Amino acid sequence: MSDGEKTKQAELTALQAALAAEHAAVYGYGVVGGRIGAPRQGEARSAYDAHRAARDTLARSVRDLGGDPVAASPAYALPFSVADSSAALRLAAQLEERLAAVYADLVRATTGPRRTTATASLRESAVRAVRWSGHTPTFPGLAERTDDTTGHAGAGDTAPSASPTA
Repeated sequence: MSDGEKTKQAELTALQAALAAEHAAVYGYGVVGGRIGAPRQGEARSAYDAHRAARDTLARSVRDLGGDPVAASPAYALPFSVADSSAALRLAAQLEERLAAVYADLVRATTGPRRTTATASLRESAVRAVRWSGHTPTFPGLAERTDDTTGHAGAGDTAPSASPTA
């Protein structure tokens, strides 16, 4: 495999991981939207819409590189029970922190316009995570990775059942 093919494959792998993470985020924000209190409902809707748009953009990018976009799972295991607004806030923050980690990988694997887009997505996820959680990590997208492998596609995200609670 040539260096160009290796670079393309690394980019495609990172795009697929980001796409898988966006699928999970869209699912997660469906749960968040159902439990979040009225004062933050608009913010949850805005994040949901942003993640749907990002998912669609990533799917196009995968196809542009000749790949078959990874499909969404029918359901995703949640990291904890989301029974109230407080838990919904925690879930939203965790979704964004996980996305920041995946986008950090995508920044590393891409160049040119895709890197610019990945950098913007990393920044947006980091900002949303801060808004939801109220705290700022030192290095968004990196600090979370020290003891958590959930930034990788498929790690701990899928569940065989359609149950929306863990």
